[in-house]
Amino acid sequence: MVSTEGVQPTAGRRGRPRSFDRATALEKAVLAFWENGYEATSVSDLTRIMGIGAPSLYAAFGDKRALFEEAVAEYARRYAAFSERALAEEPTARAAVGRILREAAVRYTSADRPHGCLFVHAATNCTSPEVGESLRVRRNAAIAAVEGRIRAGVAAGELPAGTDARALARCAGAILQGMSQQARDGASRAELEALAEIALSIWPRA
Repeated sequence: MVSTEGVQPTAGRRGRPRSFDRATALEKAVLAFWENGYEATSVSDLTRIMGIGAPSLYAAFGDKRALFEEAVAEYARRYAAFSERALAEEPTARAAVGRILREAAVRYTSADRPHGCLFVHAATNCTSPEVGESLRVRRNAAIAAVEGRIRAGVAAGELPAGTDARALARCAGAILQGMSQQARDGASRAELEALAEIALSIWPRA
């Protein structure tokens, strides 16, 4: 057999085409893990949803765990980056957290995608310690980012000097994660927005 490695296809001779679009397949995997979680999404589920065979899945993404990690990274980039943007763009910690909670109410209840947050839901009933830990690290990193923004607010005099930044950040994280679960349980956007406003009403002021 003559090797064709390195030979570019011409008009009359095409190389073997890829049978699927990788980016589209990855997006379908994101939605599958988001909807069903890591544990309940099998390789056979993934091949059916992604529209590819198992050999193609393994060749393009590795095993289920590797695909999940890539899907989580894609979710973080496409769907969860609103939190980072709010913390970077808003003038105060309160404004940043308020924007995060209000945007979450919209995003977590969107009709065109699974409800809630993948970082929260994918860990449900997960028996893989590695997967559970990777999601825990992401959730804790999000809380730590909020804590850092709160500490900056305290230093700037925006918040009282005695503010417990860690506890306040944990409170915001608990509300956000609770909103995710309530969205999964059928809470509406308006109901989650009302919850966000209650959370903001107890925010300490200088």
